[in-house]
Amino acid sequence: MFGLVGTDVNSGAMRFTLGLEHLSDGIALVALAMGLFGIADVLRGVNRIGTGEAVGGKMSMRLSGAEVKQAALPVVRGAGIGTFFGTLPGTGSAVASFISYAVEKKLARDPSRFGKGAIEGVAGPESCNNAAAQTAFIPTMTLGIPGDATMALMLGALMIHNIQPGPQLISEHPDVFWGLIASFWVGNLLLLVLNIPLVGIWTRLLSVPYRIVFPCVLFFISIGVYSTHNSLFDVGVVLAIGLFGYLAVRLGFQPAPILLGYVLGPMMEENFRRAMLLSRGDPLTFFDRPISATCLAITLLLLAWIGAKQLRRRSRRTPLTGQA
Repeated sequence: MFGLVGTDVNSGAMRFTLGLEHLSDGIALVALAMGLFGIADVLRGVNRIGTGEAVGGKMSMRLSGAEVKQAALPVVRGAGIGTFFGTLPGTGSAVASFISYAVEKKLARDPSRFGKGAIEGVAGPESCNNAAAQTAFIPTMTLGIPGDATMALMLGALMIHNIQPGPQLISEHPDVFWGLIASFWVGNLLLLVLNIPLVGIWTRLLSVPYRIVFPCVLFFISIGVYSTHNSLFDVGVVLAIGLFGYLAVRLGFQPAPILLGYVLGPMMEENFRRAMLLSRGDPLTFFDRPISATCLAITLLLLAWIGAKQLRRRSRRTPLTGQA
């Protein structure tokens, strides 16, 4: 619904703008992202104002020989899991990390150690997260399908600069593609330089009181959103979306799928309507080709399986009535 606001691509008509000219170009991606992940997070943490995390003692990233031996195989397994699931559109690094953690806990001789500082439970998911974060660029750049909220932001930023991700990205924009590949190497080196010597400073940031952090977050979000179009209207939009995001999280809905829907929704609508024009309004055109028919059939089966699984889970939770 957020993606449908603005000017219709085919007819040029204004839709869902509520008569506001500022919405003729649609809801800004920056406003949506900052509202869902910035303002909403501030509102969730308001009850922690006046508190801070006590951080004491010295931090060290040096591992002993025994710890290196314990972490070696989990790192390899985590990297493999992250590489596989990162290339799947829609999974994201978060899903891959949870799968890696579950695998390590399943293979552990003493699963009770997990949750109490087991190094395997840290090494596996972290290496998995790093691998998935980089391989997630594959479906994003080649298919235009982001795997998580970060890739959705990356996809939106490319579209803002008139760079259309897809199979022709390498030939049409080689500077962007190879610059991205080089950034992986530079980014990993900078992570080593910044994290290892300065880990103590980053942990000290947890001791900053929330009454100082939250106003700073709101201040920088407002400046960033205003600077995109020099419009106070966008600041009002980000505040409204932040309230919506806060209520959605309180009701059990995650904000990341909303951002994915915002990016993918208009693309889906545009191609769907193009297909309808070419087929003269015949919806069976999606089933004429074996590839599209197979993809749609798999999608319907997955939706049916997930729905049936949820219904079974609810029926198990519902207490039996009418029995003596």
